[in-house]
Amino acid sequence: MEEPWDFEFVSRIMDGMVTFLSEFVEDWLANDMRVAIFKILLSWLVFSLIAIHFAWKVYGNTVNDMYYRQGTGGQNGGTPDTAPHISGWESAAGDAFKTHRE
Repeated sequence: MEEPWDFEFVSRIMDGMVTFLSEFVEDWLANDMRVAIFKILLSWLVFSLIAIHFAWKVYGNTVNDMYYRQGTGGQNGGTPDTAPHISGWESAAGDAFKTHRE
């Protein structure tokens, strides 16, 4: 049977996280080029995600309706049960088409 996690193990993880966060805050407050580039990229990522969210709120139903067309024939609508024409290799074989019911 496995032993429960030691307090020492959890303490090491928490200490590592606190150290990482304190170094991150120190770097964040520094005004070097690396931090400036990170801030620009982070703000671009956040802006893009917010724009995608609002675009989906506005156009989501339209996109959904385009993908799931209404009509007969199944989920995507309008799909016939059989092909409208027989290609050359299918007609050459002379085999009858099998449907999903057979």
